[in-house]
Amino acid sequence: MSQNIELVIFDWDGTLFDSVGQIVASLQYAAQQFEQPLTDDAAKSIIGLGLPEVMQILFPQVPDLQQDILQCYADHYVANSKGDAWFSGVAELLADLKQQGIKLAVATGKSRKGLDRVLSQTNSHQIFDITRAASETKSKPDPLMLQEILAELGVAVECAIMVGDTSYDLEMAENLNMPRIGVSYGVHSIETLQQYQPLTIAHNVQDLHVYLQSILERAAITES
Repeated sequence: MSQNIELVIFDWDGTLFDSVGQIVASLQYAAQQFEQPLTDDAAKSIIGLGLPEVMQILFPQVPDLQQDILQCYADHYVANSKGDAWFSGVAELLADLKQQGIKLAVATGKSRKGLDRVLSQTNSHQIFDITRAASETKSKPDPLMLQEILAELGVAVECAIMVGDTSYDLEMAENLNMPRIGVSYGVHSIETLQQYQPLTIAHNVQDLHVYLQSILERAAITES
C-alpha cells in the first residue's frame, strides 16, 4: 500500500481499550437479574454493535425488558470498569502517529456518554481529532460513522485506515472500500476477520504499531 495516509480510525473496545472481559461480565450480570439465558460467547460476539442492537440480538424474547436490561448492564459496567485501561503500547502508538501529523479518530459502538467517560478515564479527549459513537449515528457495520468522520476532517476514503477487532469494524470499512486492519487480540477470530480482506491482522499492539509505521514509511518513499 503506497497511498499517502492522513487518518487512522480506531475502534475502542477490544482494539484500544482492554474492556472485553468487563463488558461480558456486565452483560451476564444484567441477564441474570432478569433471568434471561446468555452464554459468554454470545455476549462477546456482539461487542462493537450499538447497545440497542445488542439488546435486540441477545434478548429478542423479551422486548419489553430490553431497556431495563440495558440500564442494568450500563450501571454495572460503570461501577466495575474503573480499572479498565488501554492495552499495553496504545499510548505510545497514538503519540507516535500524532507526532507524525496523522489525524486520529474513534468509531465505536459505545454511546456518546460511555465514550466520553472512557476518554476522560484515559485522559485522551485531546488526542483524537474526532470521535463518533453509535448513539449519535448508525451502528456498525453501516458505514455512516466513517462517512461522517471523513467529511468532517476532509479526508478521502483511500487516505484513511480503519483498525478494529470485529467483523463489524472491517465490514463497515469494506462497505466504503476503506483500507482496513484487523487485530486478533480482541473479540473476533482471525478466520472471521480474514473474510473482510484486511491489509494485515496484528496480533498485539506492537505488531500494529510496526505495520502502521511501515505503511507511513513506504508512502513517504513513494512521495519522494
